[in-house]
Order: sequence, then structure tokens, then C-alpha cells
Amino acid sequence: MLAALANPHIDWLAISPEVALVGTILVVLIADLLLPRRDAWQTSRLASIGVLVALAFVAVLAAHDPIRPLFGGAYAVDNYAIALKGFFLVATYVTILLSVDYIAEGDYYQGEFYFLLLCSVLGMSVMASSRDLISLFVALETISIPTYVLAGFRKHDRASNEAAVKYYVIGAVSSAVMLYGMSLIYGLTGTTLLSEISAKVATISETRLLAVAIFLSLIGFAFKVSAVPFHWWAPDTYEGAPTPVTAFLSVASKAGGFVALLNIIFFGFGARSSMWWGVVWMFAAASMTLGNLTALRQTNLVRMLAYSSVAQGGFILVPFAAYGIARDHGDMAVAQSAFQSVVIYLLVYGAMNLGAFGVVIAVSRRTRSASIDSFSGLFNTSPVLTVLMSIFLASLAGIPPFAGWFAKFTMFRAAIDAGGWAGTSIAVIAGVNSVIAAYYYLNVVRTMWFKAPAEGAAPVPVPPALATSLLICVVLVVVVGVFPGVFGHIGELAARVTGG
Repeated sequence: MLAALANPHIDWLAISPEVALVGTILVVLIADLLLPRRDAWQTSRLASIGVLVALAFVAVLAAHDPIRPLFGGAYAVDNYAIALKGFFLVATYVTILLSVDYIAEGDYYQGEFYFLLLCSVLGMSVMASSRDLISLFVALETISIPTYVLAGFRKHDRASNEAAVKYYVIGAVSSAVMLYGMSLIYGLTGTTLLSEISAKVATISETRLLAVAIFLSLIGFAFKVSAVPFHWWAPDTYEGAPTPVTAFLSVASKAGGFVALLNIIFFGFGARSSMWWGVVWMFAAASMTLGNLTALRQTNLVRMLAYSSVAQGGFILVPFAAYGIARDHGDMAVAQSAFQSVVIYLLVYGAMNLGAFGVVIAVSRRTRSASIDSFSGLFNTSPVLTVLMSIFLASLAGIPPFAGWFAKFTMFRAAIDAGGWAGTSIAVIAGVNSVIAAYYYLNVVRTMWFKAPAEGAAPVPVPPALATSLLICVVLVVVVGVFPGVFGHIGELAARVTGG
């Protein structure tokens, strides 16, 4: 035993992305301490290089045997984990590009910004491989705690301070509720490993207490992904936080919460789907409906995208409900297809939402406003940005030939294939809400193309880093829309490792 402790076997290749991120975090922290202020912008370069190195390790893992269990099954590197690690790293790299000029031009501590961003993505990378309640909770808090600080990074702005306080308080409450639910699960099963929980929940006789434990856990995750009725923090936080942070929260951080939900549902609670799919169904229906109806009334584009994010979270929850319905009916093929749909929707949503926020950042640098009216006549002064924003919004609406249509298609297919009144009704609700969402997305497009610009409006300058981020997003949105098999294959590979 002593010899085993002294020389533990660690698969360094399996954890190489995390090791690269930890190394980058230390380098950025030390560089910020040693570099003179005029060279502080180089911390963004160091951060981006570190993220790309971690992404290279993910590519190496994808080329090797992808099934690598570690630490007694509490951590696993498989197709599912590799796909999501790659997504988180790409999203973070794009966020860094979005942030470079925004942070450099404002009154911000640049080194701390990238340090906190990297800490959060480290938690996301660990989350993708977590197969244990303890590692899952620690990873989720590693994601959340840095973002509490990032939300209030405009330290002289009361709106930013308010955003951070709301986010922190509600995040702390959600963590407490979720942890209490997890403690009940541990008490009932005697284990924290999701694989063992999955085997034991099927035979537990204390079904009422198990239902309470699952319900409390789901409520905690509902806070994290801003599902209605636990979405109160999202609009104010998104509007008050620096816009690159808002983009990061709406995509990478939100996806981290969904991945945590994926892990605990698909790898832990799958055998008792009858206890949770109805709750998820209600979360999905309420999030889609309230998010879209409230977005219709917004005059601020960031706030509109915040409510849009709530609605998109509802769309992502539809395949969760479909999975539970299919498992309840014993149809594992449909359940696997629903799992695949969740992964695909997360990947597509990241590209189109980051792109939309990138255009908002570019335009707000000129107008100092995020109101929808500030985009009036944008085509007359900045036609390229107008075309890009139109593509991103059309994709969010699910209009072909952009990537959003494929995400919507897989979502509807999962719901319809699940069958029964529940699957059919959630598909109908999603269809109605897709029409509502298309209205306010296309209203912004109309404003950019057909309204007259403000007097004296000038072309919008786009710095190289921001232009690169927009190029990455639009290429992904267009290529995946035209060739959907790109993400479809990734989702299919990820779905093969479901343990639920």
C-alpha cells in the first residue's frame, strides 16, 4: 500500500489539457506580477497560447484511445469528455480575442482578468470528465467562483457591482440546495461515484426521499443554467457585467452547468427517469416561453440576448426531457439520440451566441450603447458587420442554411421520437417559441438593414483580435449549417459512451 501511495500511477496524457491550463494560470499570474504596466497586454497573449496548447493536447487525446478512466472511476476521458473539453477551450479562446481590446481600453486589471478566465475554464475541463459527485461539485464551483468576480470587474460601475452581488448570492444559494440534494443521494446510495449511483438508485425502496434528493439537485442546476423560474439573476448580471464576460457567461459558463446536469442525469439518475423528466419538462417549457416573451419587450440588445439565452436554455432542456421520456418507455435508441442532440445544441449555440456578442462589442465601441436603436442603419456604415450579425441572429432563430437549423432539427427530432403526449406537447411548445424568437431576432436584422442611421454615424473600426473571433464564429456557423455532419459526428461519438 505504501509503495502504491509513493508511486501512484497517473495517466499524464489523459490529464494533459488540465496540466497545460494549470501551467498557463501560473505563468499568467507571475507575468502579471513581473511585467511593467505598459506590457500588461501580453498576459492576454500568454493566456491565448496556453489555451491553444491545451487544445492541442485535446486533439492528441482524440487521436488516441479515448476511453481512459482515472482515480477509481471518479474521472474519465472519453469521446464525450474530449468533445466538450474542446468546445470549452475554443469558446475561451474566442472570449480572450473578444476581450483583448475591451479590457485594454478600460480601467481593468488585465492580468487578473485572464487569470480568473483561465481558472473558470479549468473547472469546465474537469467538469467534462467528472463522474463523481465530489469532483462534479468542486468543478462546478471552480467554474462559478471566478465568474462572480468577473461579473463585477467594472469596479467603478454600480450596475456591474449589483450584477456581481446578485450573481454571487443566488449562486451561493443554488450551490447549497444542490449540495444538500447530493448529500441525500450519498446517504441513500452510500457512494459518490455516478456509475455506482446509477446501479443503486434502481433498487432503492425509499423512493420518496430519493425523489426529494433528485429534485433538490435539479433545482440547484436550474439556478446554474438560468432555467425559469430560477433565472432572476441572468438579465441584470448579463447587462451589468463587461460584455466579454457576458458572452463567456452566456456560452461557456452556461454550458458548464448543462454539462454538470448531463453528467448527473445521464450517468447517475437514468434508471429512475420517471422521477425527474416531468420537472425537466416544466423547466424547458417555462424557460422557452417566458424567455422569449420577455425578450420581445427589450430595447437593450444585451438584455434581449440575456432573455434569449434563457429561452435557448429551454430549447437545450427539451432533449433532456425527451431522454427521460424515452428511458421511461424503455426506448434506448431514442434516449441516445436525445443525448446526442444536447451535445450538438451546446456546440452550435456557443458559436452563434459568441459571434452575436462579438458584433455587439464592436458596435458598442463606437456608439457606447447597446440599445437596439444604436444598430439603426448599420448596413450603411459597416456592411460586413451587418452581414455577420444577420447570420448569427438568423442562426439563433434556426433559419437555414446556418448552424442553428441543425441544432433545432435535432432538438425537435428528439422530442417527437420520444412520443406520447409529453414528447408531442413539448415539441409543439418549442415550435411556437421558435416563431416568437424569430420575430425579435429578425427585428434587429430589420433595424440594421432598413432603418436610417443616426446623423454623423461613422464606420465601426474592428481591431484584429475581435475580427479574428468573428471570423472563427461565422466560419463555424456557416460550415456546420451547410455540412451538419461535422457536429453530427461529434455528437454521435459522444452519445456512444452514455452510462445512463
